Amino acid sequence: MKFMPTKLAGVWIVEMERHHDERGWFARSWCADEFRAHGLEPALLQCNSSYNAKRGTLRGMHYQAAPHGEAKLVRCTRGAAFDVALDLRVDSSTYRQWVSTEISADNGTALYIAPGCAHGFQTLEDKTEVFYSIAHPYEPTAGCGVRWSDPQFAIAWPLPEAPILSARDAAYPDFG
Repeated sequence: MKFMPTKLAGVWIVEMERHHDERGWFARSWCADEFRAHGLEPALLQCNSSYNAKRGTLRGMHYQAAPHGEAKLVRCTRGAAFDVALDLRVDSSTYRQWVSTEISADNGTALYIAPGCAHGFQTLEDKTEVFYSIAHPYEPTAGCGVRWSDPQFAIAWPLPEAPILSARDAAYPDFG
Protein backbone atom coordinates (compact mmCIF):
# COMPACT_ATOMS: atom_id res chain seq x y z
CA MET A 1 0.00 0.00 0.00
CA LYS A 2 1.04 3.57 -0.63
CA PHE A 3 0.38 6.13 2.12
CA MET A 4 0.32 9.79 1.11
CA PRO A 5 -0.14 12.41 3.84
CA THR A 6 -2.44 15.34 3.17
CA LYS A 7 -2.21 18.86 4.58
CA LEU A 8 -4.47 17.73 7.46
CA ALA A 9 -2.57 15.89 10.20
CA GLY A 10 -3.81 12.32 10.49
CA VAL A 11 -5.65 12.38 7.15
CA TRP A 12 -4.04 10.19 4.51
CA ILE A 13 -4.73 9.03 0.98
CA VAL A 14 -4.13 5.28 0.85
CA GLU A 15 -3.65 3.55 -2.49
CA MET A 16 -3.64 -0.17 -3.07
CA GLU A 17 -0.67 -1.52 -4.98
CA ARG A 18 -2.32 -3.73 -7.55
CA HIS A 19 -0.53 -6.78 -8.90
CA HIS A 20 -1.91 -7.59 -12.36
CA ASP A 21 -1.96 -10.85 -14.28
CA GLU A 22 -4.17 -12.54 -16.87
CA ARG A 23 -6.97 -12.94 -14.30
CA GLY A 24 -7.12 -9.28 -13.31
CA TRP A 25 -5.44 -7.88 -10.22
CA PHE A 26 -4.82 -8.57 -6.52
CA ALA A 27 -4.06 -6.00 -3.83
CA ARG A 28 -3.88 -5.71 -0.08
CA SER A 29 -6.46 -3.19 1.13
CA TRP A 30 -5.69 -3.37 4.86
CA CYS A 31 -2.66 -4.20 6.99
CA ALA A 32 -2.63 -3.29 10.68
CA ASP A 33 1.18 -3.31 10.77
CA GLU A 34 1.43 -0.79 7.91
CA PHE A 35 -1.19 1.48 9.45
CA ARG A 36 0.57 1.30 12.83
CA ALA A 37 3.90 2.13 11.14
CA HIS A 38 2.34 5.34 9.79
CA GLY A 39 0.96 6.30 13.22
CA LEU A 40 -2.62 5.44 12.21
CA GLU A 41 -5.19 3.47 14.19
CA PRO A 42 -4.44 -0.21 13.50
CA ALA A 43 -7.71 -1.61 14.91
CA LEU A 44 -10.95 -1.49 12.95
CA LEU A 45 -14.01 -2.45 14.97
CA GLN A 46 -16.95 -1.72 12.68
CA CYS A 47 -17.61 -1.71 8.94
CA ASN A 48 -20.47 0.08 7.19
CA SER A 49 -21.62 0.39 3.59
CA SER A 50 -23.79 2.96 1.87
CA TYR A 51 -25.53 2.57 -1.46
CA ASN A 52 -26.35 5.74 -3.35
CA ALA A 53 -28.73 5.29 -6.26
CA LYS A 54 -28.22 8.68 -7.92
CA ARG A 55 -25.27 10.77 -9.04
CA GLY A 56 -25.12 13.93 -6.95
CA THR A 57 -26.08 12.29 -3.65
CA LEU A 58 -24.26 14.03 -0.83
CA ARG A 59 -23.72 12.48 2.60
CA GLY A 60 -22.14 14.66 5.26
CA MET A 61 -20.54 16.39 6.86
CA HIS A 62 -20.60 13.90 9.76
CA TYR A 63 -18.46 13.36 12.85
CA GLN A 64 -18.73 11.98 16.36
CA ALA A 65 -18.12 14.29 19.31
CA ALA A 66 -15.33 13.49 21.77
CA PRO A 67 -14.72 11.18 23.45
CA HIS A 68 -16.32 9.06 20.71
CA GLY A 69 -14.30 10.40 17.76
CA GLU A 70 -13.93 7.96 14.89
CA ALA A 71 -10.96 7.15 12.73
CA LYS A 72 -12.30 5.99 9.35
CA LEU A 73 -10.93 4.39 6.22
CA VAL A 74 -13.33 5.12 3.37
CA ARG A 75 -13.21 3.28 0.04
CA CYS A 76 -15.55 3.17 -2.96
CA THR A 77 -16.44 -0.34 -4.06
CA ARG A 78 -18.77 0.61 -6.94
CA GLY A 79 -18.99 3.83 -8.91
CA ALA A 80 -17.14 6.98 -7.84
CA ALA A 81 -17.32 9.70 -5.20
CA PHE A 82 -15.67 12.99 -4.26
CA ASP A 83 -14.57 12.28 -0.67
CA VAL A 84 -13.90 15.09 1.84
CA ALA A 85 -12.29 15.34 5.28
CA LEU A 86 -12.82 18.59 7.22
CA ASP A 87 -10.59 19.41 10.20
CA LEU A 88 -12.71 20.38 13.22
CA ARG A 89 -9.92 19.94 15.80
CA VAL A 90 -9.64 23.30 17.59
CA ASP A 91 -5.97 22.74 18.47
CA SER A 92 -4.98 21.84 14.89
CA SER A 93 -2.95 24.15 12.65
CA THR A 94 -5.37 23.24 9.82
CA TYR A 95 -8.55 23.88 11.83
CA ARG A 96 -11.53 24.46 9.49
CA GLN A 97 -9.57 23.39 6.39
CA TRP A 98 -10.54 20.48 4.16
CA VAL A 99 -8.96 18.02 1.76
CA SER A 100 -10.54 15.80 -0.87
CA THR A 101 -9.79 12.99 -3.23
CA GLU A 102 -11.76 11.01 -5.76
CA ILE A 103 -12.41 7.48 -4.59
CA SER A 104 -13.71 4.95 -7.08
CA ALA A 105 -13.99 1.26 -7.75
CA ASP A 106 -11.59 1.81 -10.66
CA ASN A 107 -8.81 3.64 -8.81
CA GLY A 108 -8.99 1.74 -5.48
CA THR A 109 -8.03 4.87 -3.55
CA ALA A 110 -9.14 5.24 0.07
CA LEU A 111 -9.19 8.19 2.44
CA TYR A 112 -8.11 7.69 6.05
CA ILE A 113 -9.78 10.27 8.29
CA ALA A 114 -8.53 11.08 11.79
CA PRO A 115 -10.83 11.45 14.80
CA GLY A 116 -11.99 15.05 15.13
CA CYS A 117 -12.46 15.50 11.41
CA ALA A 118 -15.86 15.60 9.74
CA HIS A 119 -16.43 13.42 6.69
CA GLY A 120 -18.68 13.64 3.68
CA PHE A 121 -18.85 12.69 0.03
CA GLN A 122 -20.73 13.47 -3.16
CA THR A 123 -21.39 10.66 -5.62
CA LEU A 124 -20.09 11.17 -9.15
CA GLU A 125 -21.97 8.24 -10.69
CA ASP A 126 -25.31 6.51 -10.24
CA LYS A 127 -25.26 3.30 -8.18
CA THR A 128 -22.23 4.21 -6.07
CA GLU A 129 -21.34 2.11 -3.04
CA VAL A 130 -19.03 3.35 -0.31
CA PHE A 131 -17.42 1.09 2.31
CA TYR A 132 -16.31 2.50 5.68
CA SER A 133 -13.96 0.75 8.09
CA ILE A 134 -14.23 2.45 11.48
CA ALA A 135 -11.97 2.24 14.54
CA HIS A 136 -14.69 2.88 17.12
CA PRO A 137 -18.31 1.78 17.22
CA TYR A 138 -20.95 4.34 16.32
CA GLU A 139 -22.39 6.12 19.36
CA PRO A 140 -25.77 7.66 18.41
CA THR A 141 -25.65 10.26 21.20
CA ALA A 142 -22.31 11.57 19.88
CA GLY A 143 -23.39 11.88 16.22
CA CYS A 144 -22.90 15.43 14.92
CA GLY A 145 -22.61 17.27 11.66
CA VAL A 146 -22.07 20.59 9.97
CA ARG A 147 -23.75 21.96 6.87
CA TRP A 148 -22.19 20.70 3.64
CA SER A 149 -22.38 24.19 2.10
CA ASP A 150 -21.23 26.26 5.09
CA PRO A 151 -19.48 29.28 3.52
CA GLN A 152 -16.74 29.37 6.15
CA PHE A 153 -15.44 26.03 4.84
CA ALA A 154 -16.09 26.75 1.14
CA ILE A 155 -15.87 23.09 0.11
CA ALA A 156 -15.64 23.00 -3.68
CA TRP A 157 -18.11 20.20 -4.42
CA PRO A 158 -17.65 19.06 -8.03
CA LEU A 159 -21.29 18.85 -9.12
CA PRO A 160 -22.95 22.27 -9.37
CA GLU A 161 -26.58 21.12 -9.22
CA ALA A 162 -28.39 20.90 -5.88
CA PRO A 163 -27.35 17.66 -4.16
CA ILE A 164 -29.63 14.86 -3.03
CA LEU A 165 -29.58 15.15 0.79
CA SER A 166 -31.18 13.42 3.75
CA ALA A 167 -33.43 15.58 5.93
CA ARG A 168 -30.83 15.33 8.71
CA ASP A 169 -27.96 16.51 6.51
CA ALA A 170 -30.05 19.36 5.08
CA ALA A 171 -30.86 20.57 8.61
CA TYR A 172 -27.31 20.80 9.95
CA PRO A 173 -26.44 24.36 10.99
CA ASP A 174 -23.44 26.40 10.00
CA PHE A 175 -20.42 25.73 12.21
CA GLY A 176 -19.70 27.77 15.34
